[in-house]
Amino acid sequence: MAAGLMLAAAVAPAAGQSLQFLGTPPSAVPQAGPFAPPPSGPPRAIVPGQGGAGAREPHAVLPPSPPGKAALGVFARFSPEGPTVPRSVIWRVFADRPEASGAFPLVAESTDAAPVFFLTPGGYIVHASYGLANTAQRVVVGPVSRREGFLLPAGGLRLEADVENKAIAPQKVTFDIFEGSFLQGRTSTQPYYRSAGAGEVVLLPEGTYHVVSTYGDANAVVRADVSVQPGKLTDATMHHRAAQVMLKLVKAQGGEAQADTQWTVITPGGDTIKESIGAFPVFVLTEGDYVAIARNGGKNFSREFKVDAGHDQEVEVLVK
Repeated sequence: MAAGLMLAAAVAPAAGQSLQFLGTPPSAVPQAGPFAPPPSGPPRAIVPGQGGAGAREPHAVLPPSPPGKAALGVFARFSPEGPTVPRSVIWRVFADRPEASGAFPLVAESTDAAPVFFLTPGGYIVHASYGLANTAQRVVVGPVSRREGFLLPAGGLRLEADVENKAIAPQKVTFDIFEGSFLQGRTSTQPYYRSAGAGEVVLLPEGTYHVVSTYGDANAVVRADVSVQPGKLTDATMHHRAAQVMLKLVKAQGGEAQADTQWTVITPGGDTIKESIGAFPVFVLTEGDYVAIARNGGKNFSREFKVDAGHDQEVEVLVK
């Protein structure tokens, strides 16, 4: 796993402002397993080479304003002394007084990293969102043009999964991201971001998150806590101890699989893990001992089998 990983293991929107806005809403762009120790060195910056507060500030010179307007140049930083956010920011400007409906009218919007808005003097609410991180503040525009900086302490999280150091195909694994730390017993009950894909960069507010990785749709689940730092991209790899198993009901070893077979996979203790119907059901199971029960023609047939991590196999249940 990358640095920032503390060993353990449709989108829930980010917490937004309590204001009711008029117009398009800001977009919101069990079993623990073993994990490798993080490599040395900090997470790398999302924007290599970007300067901090000492670098050239955006909007050092603002363009002239049309008559009766003033220019408001806005930009965002990952941290007070950190680099500016160079892209993927959505800006929206709302009037600070609600209409009769109670909604705040949308005045202007932009997807530029550091846009300039030409506004009539008065009060406004400026909202900036970066992935699931967002902020809003009231700005008073006077007759003189001005610039305003915003703080968006956010970073990226990119997740992968493997078995025995072999990457799991992206279509076979998903990740749910929860706020808080599982190790510290402070984890949200609902995912903050659901079903993230392998290799997808999820932009999140800085903080600690609990990641649940699901390989297949049975019991191959591992967990880890990860830390997201402002302006950094953290890579984390979830290590599964599981394998893929194909089941077949046959009359003789190596024979043809019997169609219309009902399958149940249970633990030696009798806990049901997965059920299916078909001639060739495929399950991803965490390593351990199991019993496959096949029902066909009103009769039950069973076989015990063992799953070793990374060793996919075909299990035949004999009709006898």
